[in-house]
Amino acid sequence: MSTYVYAIAASSHPALPDGMGGVGEPPQPVRVLKEGDLAAIVSDAPEGLRPKRRDLLAHQNVLAEAGAAGCVLPMRFGSVAPDDAAVTGVLAERADHYRERLRALDGKVEYNVKASHVEEAVLHRVMAESPELRALAEANRKAGGGSYDDKIRLGEMVAAAVKAKEAEDAAEVQRALAPVADAVSVGPESTGWLVNVSFLVDRGSAEDFLAAVEQARKSLAHLELRINGPLPPYSFVEPGPAEPAGTTAGADAGAE
Repeated sequence: MSTYVYAIAASSHPALPDGMGGVGEPPQPVRVLKEGDLAAIVSDAPEGLRPKRRDLLAHQNVLAEAGAAGCVLPMRFGSVAPDDAAVTGVLAERADHYRERLRALDGKVEYNVKASHVEEAVLHRVMAESPELRALAEANRKAGGGSYDDKIRLGEMVAAAVKAKEAEDAAEVQRALAPVADAVSVGPESTGWLVNVSFLVDRGSAEDFLAAVEQARKSLAHLELRINGPLPPYSFVEPGPAEPAGTTAGADAGAE
């Protein structure tokens, strides 16, 4: 039977959730594997696990229970090891890494920030910033819309300007928020978003971070900013002790 891994913690953690229900139908009993001064919160891994809402919530609930009284290193949904021995073996092999991460992430949470362009607003901005685009658009207007080639040229120039603006705005969002975070992790590119970045934030300074997000919304009005959190610090734990299961969809349990 494969072993599903929810989190890693210190073996002295006062609230390791031994015996509660985890993923699977019926829910698999959660248990604790200890190796020296480290522990892994695990259960049996159900066959054919997929990121269904019930299992995503079960994963989150185990992490919430475990994290209520101290720091845990959350594993992403779908982290599965061949068996219990493989988990304890990795705990022993990477003990220094996990101890360092537990110290570094104590009292920290993750906020994920995504951004996309508001289409009409960004088109207005790139036109305002480019005399060449404005001149070509005006020439086309005076020519009754312009020739087919002129329309194509204008469209290509606008698309290139918007693409350049995406890179510029992505960097600007990071510049605005990084100073009020302890660490930054750039997530994978995803369709529709020009920014997908996670920030590690001390719980005590979360209000400062949220205020910086609101300021960024005001100063970058041509962007739609979405923030998700506080989350367990998924993006700041890796590499973990297990490979993801067959699918990684919904890996950030609770993330958008």
